[in-house]
Amino acid sequence: MHLIEDIRAYRRSDPAARSAVEVLLLYNGLHATIHYRIAHWLYRHHCLFLARLISQLSKWLTGIEIHPAATIGRRLVIDHGTGIVIGATAEIGNDCLLYQGVTLGGTGKDVGKRHPTLGNNIMVGAGAKILGPFKVGDNARIAANSVVLREVPENATVVGVPGRIVKISGEKLDHIHTPDPVMLEMERLQKRVARLERLLESED
Repeated sequence: MHLIEDIRAYRRSDPAARSAVEVLLLYNGLHATIHYRIAHWLYRHHCLFLARLISQLSKWLTGIEIHPAATIGRRLVIDHGTGIVIGATAEIGNDCLLYQGVTLGGTGKDVGKRHPTLGNNIMVGAGAKILGPFKVGDNARIAANSVVLREVPENATVVGVPGRIVKISGEKLDHIHTPDPVMLEMERLQKRVARLERLLESED
């Protein structure tokens, strides 16, 4: 069932896909997804070594690295695909499109949940890096070569290094309405300090 849906998704997304047979036999993104689904099933059933073996063989065969512990929804399309890396705690919703060179990775500073969560119907352009344990909202668009380090709202378009929101629901944002990354980081730090203070008070 997943395989048929995946093939149809490729044919919808790629105008160069001439037939289902061509997609099934020749598209490395689809092959990587098939390998991932087998490896993920094994991982969930505690066959960890075999799951990792399949994922590493898939990386060698396709140029795409998907950790078997990652969670991937239905109808994922990986276009071209070479150089894609999807980390162990990454989550991808339904109907997402990833181009070559995309990384769903960590920053090295987090423990537990380390990788991003993509909602549904998200497009991530070639070479984009999404790093950290935050969510990218439904229908978001990440431009090629962007580096995204913080949460992205639904229907937003993100460009640049570091990534900044330039559109929400098709509406362009000017410099006044574009979120200030320094202010967002200050707010995050303030919340963290408040949480730590509550923990200290509860221990007294």
